[in-house]
Amino acid sequence: MAGSGAKVNLDSRFAHARQAPMASERVKPADCRTMTEVRHGVDRLDEEIVALIGERFRYMDAAARIKPDRGAVRDEGRKTEVIANARRLARPANVPDAAVADLYERLVEASIAYEFDRFDERPDKD
Repeated sequence: MAGSGAKVNLDSRFAHARQAPMASERVKPADCRTMTEVRHGVDRLDEEIVALIGERFRYMDAAARIKPDRGAVRDEGRKTEVIANARRLARPANVPDAAVADLYERLVEASIAYEFDRFDERPDKD
């Protein structure tokens, strides 16, 4: 082969590898062709969702630190507002708003319970 003038194009055989997503990248749902791609995408989204929930709970830490007394932790008006906001955001995202409302009901209640725990850990609590 050496000296024959024939050229081997190794790049063409590995072109698919260059186009494949990296482990942390997601294939868009409409572009998924295998259940492996679907599951990978869902797993990556779950990582992001949990990280965002963690950030949301850091705001609960701040609320527990800032609120003047334990009675201020549960605010039903704010809870209603948060769930309504989530429902409103669900519609244009083409997500069932009832499912989002249910998820947010649970998220807000878990957040309130967490905030109570953090408030009760304060050295200056009432």
